[in-house]
Amino acid sequence: MDYAPDNEQGVVFLFSSLARKRFGLRIESIGAGFPDCIAYQGRQRIKIEFEFRSRNFLQHRHPVRGCNWIVCWEHNWPGVPKHLQVKELRREFGLGFNVWFQPVGIYDNENYADELAAESDLEWSVPSLAMVGDLLLYYRTAKSSEPKSCVQDIFRVTSPVEHKKAGWKRGLDYMANIKRVCTLKAPLHLTDLRQNKVLCDAGFVRGQMQGRPRATEYWPELHHMIISRNPSVKRELRKYGPERLT
Repeated sequence: MDYAPDNEQGVVFLFSSLARKRFGLRIESIGAGFPDCIAYQGRQRIKIEFEFRSRNFLQHRHPVRGCNWIVCWEHNWPGVPKHLQVKELRREFGLGFNVWFQPVGIYDNENYADELAAESDLEWSVPSLAMVGDLLLYYRTAKSSEPKSCVQDIFRVTSPVEHKKAGWKRGLDYMANIKRVCTLKAPLHLTDLRQNKVLCDAGFVRGQMQGRPRATEYWPELHHMIISRNPSVKRELRKYGPERLT
């Protein structure tokens, strides 16, 4: 296959080339009913369901106790039951990550933007659908310290996202471990995004950077802007080149 798959049948095709060599599986049967595949890893019987995206398993209302593995192209189900193993094939080919904006500022008079800037490895609030390996562009809100309304800190997600008690507010939040990728000496300001011909109509720009929007489809342009203004971070962002998104 010369290109990334765009449906479940493509996932099955790619899996067939990896089943024995990568996962050490002996396939007993593949069919149209649930689960899609019965395989053996040594003496262990493994029931496998194929999905293009892992969250489709939930949308199709499959019984979680009737399966051992989900084999998919993209893993986008942060709440997947722990007993279900997810094999994300795009990662097997060295591909695949998402890019998110995550606001950070002042809450209850505590300046979290400054705290974030001072740390390189910590647990932090993240988008609910973020996955290990995703890139986080932390956006300093107008209520943060100087500089304001800009992206200055870039982190990556290093642990599965958990819905747990928040350390910065009452109640629950989506949290994960994150690790700094780089700091931008020349930040990306909201005014820069508004003036860019590609980004000016993006939902996160029109929405005033509210929420925790996904920006993956705009990463090629964002990546270009970041590197052109901050040549010194080219090495740190090499593994996050736009060509590795698919």
